[in-house]
Amino acid sequence: MPIINIDAKAKIRKIVVYAIYIILISSIQVSFPDAFSLFGQTADLMFVFVVLAGYFNGFWDGAVVGFICGLIRDVFSPPAVIGLDGEVRVTAFIGVFTLFAVGILGASFFTSRMHRNIPFSFVAVLFATFVYKTSGYILIYGWSMISGATSGMYSPFSAFVYSFLPQLLLNAMAAVPLMLLIRFLGPVSFKEKKQNDEIIGNDGGGKWLGI
Repeated sequence: MPIINIDAKAKIRKIVVYAIYIILISSIQVSFPDAFSLFGQTADLMFVFVVLAGYFNGFWDGAVVGFICGLIRDVFSPPAVIGLDGEVRVTAFIGVFTLFAVGILGASFFTSRMHRNIPFSFVAVLFATFVYKTSGYILIYGWSMISGATSGMYSPFSAFVYSFLPQLLLNAMAAVPLMLLIRFLGPVSFKEKKQNDEIIGNDGGGKWLGI
């Protein structure tokens, strides 16, 4: 009688594979940012990875992976904002909240109707990127007005051309290798995808924040 059953082995494999992916992707993003940049924008590999993890593997994968990736982002690269007193302050848990929400969004983006197919995963990445950029632009602009600081932001048209479009292109390109990794190499075996898709749907992985 085996000491570890098949389900336990699958869970251990998933944890190990996700850990390897997270370490590898975060290391690449931090070590070689200029290699994936355009017009001052950088491909957000961790962001794309979280979206695809949620899209292909369901709510809990997206939420947990998003939380861990966000925690790593907050520890090593926390965003700084100008406070109401004019002092620059390092924020906390912005990355955790953002990537946690992105993981849930990825797990909910038409996953039931589109059956988590590969072509539509690019649409999920583009949609999540657009929402992220738009929300960030609005929040930074609004906070700059409240704090009385000059944000130095682009006009809406310039932001779309020089910030939104490059980021959409870079994230779409980054989605290609990351999608192949997640879909075909794990953390869930591709042979088990059909059955797992049914389990994800029954358990509500595609019903959270359904669009």
